[in-house]
Amino acid sequence: MTSLRCAWVGFHAEGLPALHALLGAGAPIRAVLTLTPELRAKRSGAVDFAPLCAEYAVPLHLITGINEPEAFEILQQIAPDVIFVIGWHQIVRPPVMRLARIGLVGAHASYLPHNRGSAPVNWTIMRGERESGNKLMWLSEGVDEGDIIAQRRFPITPYDTCATLYARVAQTNREMLLELLPRLLAGQRPGRPQERGTESVLPRRRPADGEIAWDAPAHAVCAFVRALTRPYPGAFSTIDGTRWCVWDAALPPDLGPIPGTQPGEVLGPVISPSPSACGQLVACGSGAVILLELEDEAGTVVHGQRLSEQAWRGKRFGAAAAAAVAAGARDG
Repeated sequence: MTSLRCAWVGFHAEGLPALHALLGAGAPIRAVLTLTPELRAKRSGAVDFAPLCAEYAVPLHLITGINEPEAFEILQQIAPDVIFVIGWHQIVRPPVMRLARIGLVGAHASYLPHNRGSAPVNWTIMRGERESGNKLMWLSEGVDEGDIIAQRRFPITPYDTCATLYARVAQTNREMLLELLPRLLAGQRPGRPQERGTESVLPRRRPADGEIAWDAPAHAVCAFVRALTRPYPGAFSTIDGTRWCVWDAALPPDLGPIPGTQPGEVLGPVISPSPSACGQLVACGSGAVILLELEDEAGTVVHGQRLSEQAWRGKRFGAAAAAAVAAGARDG
C-alpha cells in the first residue's frame, strides 16, 4: 500500500527516537501534531519536535489538545489511514478516532494488562517492581484495552530512575514501530486481543502527590525519589520552612528503626572528598537515606560539600506536615 497516509501525535521524549527512525525509513507521515510551547513547558518529559520536522520537511502543527476542533480539522484534512499517538497525555475521543481509516497506534509503558492507566513508569518504581515492559497497540475507546501489536519486557534494578526506564520505553517504541511499518505498507493490520485483567486502573499523579512520607522504610523512600526525579517534578519535603525537591538519594543498608530518632530527622552530614558522595543522612520509618542533591523553590541546587554543610542535624524534614496530620486526627 504505497498510498498509505499517516499522522503523528505526541510531545514526550519517549516518542522522539521512534519518529526519527520512521521518518528516516521513509514512513509516509504527512504531519506531526504536538503541544504549543506554553503547554509543553508544563508537561514532564516534553521535547521540541520542530528540529526533526524541519530536517524531514514534515508540517508541524501546535495544538492545545487532540480532541479540540483545531486538531480535528487538521487531521480531517490529512485524511490519515493511521495516526500514531505516542507520548500523549489525553484519551483520544471517538470523533477523532474515526478519522483514521485503519486505526490509531498507541503505546503504553507497562506489560499490559498489568499497570493500565496513568504514570505506569512512576508507579512501577514506587511499588518496587522488578520487571516492566512496553506494548504497542491499536487504541480503542477503553483505557489501554486495544488489540496488542507488539510487546517487550525489560528488568528494573535499584539503580533505575524514571529517566532510565523512559529511555528503555523510547528504545522499544522505536524497535516495535520499525517492525510495524513494513506490515502497514503491505496493507496488513496486525494485532491480537488483549487479555482482560482484574487490576484497577492506575490513578493520575499530580506534583502535589510528591511529598515524601518519611515513616516509610528507607528503600521505599529511595524508590519514591527515583520514581519522581527528573524529568518529573520531583519528590519533596520541607525543613526550617523551606521546601526542597529531592533529586537524588542513596540507600545504605537498612538495620531497622533507629532508636531515639523520628522519621524525617536529620542524623547528620555525610562527608567525603568526593563531592558526589556528600549529603545528609535522614532517618526513615526503618533505616535511613542519604540525600545527595536538593533544589529549593528559588531554583538553587545544593549538593556536594555545600549540602553536607547545611546545619540540619537534629532538625526534621516533614515535621510541619506530620504535625498537621496529628492535629487533624485529634480534631476528628
